[in-house]
Amino acid sequence: MIAKKMQQEIANSSAIRAMFLEGKELAEKVGSEHVYDFSLGNPMTPVPEKYNQAIIEAVQQENALELHGYMDNAGYPKTRRAVAENLNQRFDTKFDESNIVMTVGAAGALNVVFKTILDPGDEVLALAPYFGEYRGYVSNHQGTLREVRPDTSTFQPDLTDLEAKITEKTKALIINNPVNPTGVIYSRETIQKIADILEQKQEEYHHEIYLVSDEPYRELVYDGMEVPFLTNYYDNTFVTYSFSKSLSIPGERIGYIAVCPQMADCARTVSGLSVANRILGFVNAPSLMQKALVSSLNERTDVAYYDRNRKLIYEKLTELGFTCVKPQGAFYLFLKSPEPEERKFVEKAKKYHILLVGGSSFSCPGYVRLAYCVSYEMILRSLPAFEKLAEEYREE
Repeated sequence: MIAKKMQQEIANSSAIRAMFLEGKELAEKVGSEHVYDFSLGNPMTPVPEKYNQAIIEAVQQENALELHGYMDNAGYPKTRRAVAENLNQRFDTKFDESNIVMTVGAAGALNVVFKTILDPGDEVLALAPYFGEYRGYVSNHQGTLREVRPDTSTFQPDLTDLEAKITEKTKALIINNPVNPTGVIYSRETIQKIADILEQKQEEYHHEIYLVSDEPYRELVYDGMEVPFLTNYYDNTFVTYSFSKSLSIPGERIGYIAVCPQMADCARTVSGLSVANRILGFVNAPSLMQKALVSSLNERTDVAYYDRNRKLIYEKLTELGFTCVKPQGAFYLFLKSPEPEERKFVEKAKKYHILLVGGSSFSCPGYVRLAYCVSYEMILRSLPAFEKLAEEYREE
């Protein structure tokens, strides 16, 4: 029999994936053109051609034994140096290659960080709503996740609640910016206030409280918005990043950890991250993907594609009477359910072949998430179905 803990994990497995599979089954019954699946955040835009070409060139030009062989657990020095220099140019930071650890995506990065910093019983705070897998990542390393409630009028965090939730057991705060599932960007003012709170609490409890910034959507921003770079605000910061969204390569599993050079015991912490990379079984990040990144760090997927979708879905749904905060980044819209139990709203939407994910999956009941990383044509086809759904609530 499998482990009891894994039995619990199976029982609580991702509602997002379950909805995605349900959509495939529905498409077989009624035809894919009649199913409006907004469940999964899978990039829709093409991979930048420069990145594709960089992969080809690496295969053709690199020494095969080196290209496909082992390396330092932290990754190729050349790649790490290129990442550090790119961040310095863009965010006025002072990284060098010793501050960068290449990882198996952002999920790998987060597990490496938590493996390095958590002792049994340590607590990690997460700003609700948050990506549900955070709970599993913290639990993997014998930590406990606690939630900080949001201000639902803006979906900025409730900073009074954050301050109250920090205790002697608090080891880290994880921030996702821009936020999955709301699309909100935490402002410079918010980040500065969070940094001030953490500084005060570090002094009070006489130990480091780390800020872990999960940023796979950093480049997907709209209307001239900017995402604050957190090492410029707080020294004990890990920035975890994935190229899954910015280059549309989620299957390649490539990302990094950037460790603030001013972090307490920085060199030893980076050594811990490298060891964690190995003993967690990743060993190192994919070698071919690392090679291709060196010349592609400024490449971007077509953000205008997602912006067009954002404007259409937001404008039409609000016209129909639905309520949400306008997304500023990522490719999600967080809609307030017309009834308190969002599960009932999700089920009613299915009658019209609309697939949504309940906010309870993000520890924020009463809302649903739409992933608008879909075709523009599908959104257009879905609008009559949303009209029927809205009409059903008007008639009640």
